[in-house]
Amino acid sequence: MTANKQHWEKVYETKGDHEVSWYEDVPTSIQIIDKLNLDKNAKIIDIGGGNSNFTAELLKKGYLVPKEFGISILDISAKAIERTKEKLGELAKSVDFIVSDVTEFQPEVKYDVWHDRATFHFLTDEVSIQKYVQLVSEAVKPKGYFILATFSKSGPLKCSGLEITQYSKEKIEGLFSENFEIIESKDVVHTTPFNTAQNFIYTVLSRK
Repeated sequence: MTANKQHWEKVYETKGDHEVSWYEDVPTSIQIIDKLNLDKNAKIIDIGGGNSNFTAELLKKGYLVPKEFGISILDISAKAIERTKEKLGELAKSVDFIVSDVTEFQPEVKYDVWHDRATFHFLTDEVSIQKYVQLVSEAVKPKGYFILATFSKSGPLKCSGLEITQYSKEKIEGLFSENFEIIESKDVVHTTPFNTAQNFIYTVLSRK
């Protein structure tokens, strides 16, 4: 087990939903999904979504394809995935769960939406960042969407005891502009379960 995986397994084995700073009862990204007016059969993957309520909210809105995976969740932590399966109950049977480090992920399908809230900013070395850029560029269908939420330039420098990379609209554009076009970028202040503030930047990109 890598040190990174070991870290996240321990987090999800020892802390509840409201004991981690990034938790949201209803994810902010759902508002973005609503504005995109997607087909309910859209293939959506949630990166680092192991214990997020993002998929649960999508299922409430009808994003469910019986006997065919329309929604996938990827997380490095098997424990996080296990907790989400428990939350979803019977609905978990209609979700594709993937336990993997995102930089080692090899998608077998192309996605209409690649959603990442607070995973990308944990990549701090250039090799991993570029690997991610290449991966998302290959995994999203033409005219598909990439929803990215990271700590902004005024956000924290660390999260869960780990170093992170802060981002601005310009920095995101510089990394992804070869294959994506930014259609929206906005600053969002996330109120943590501890009643503290974290500054995020939410960026919506369209695959060229």
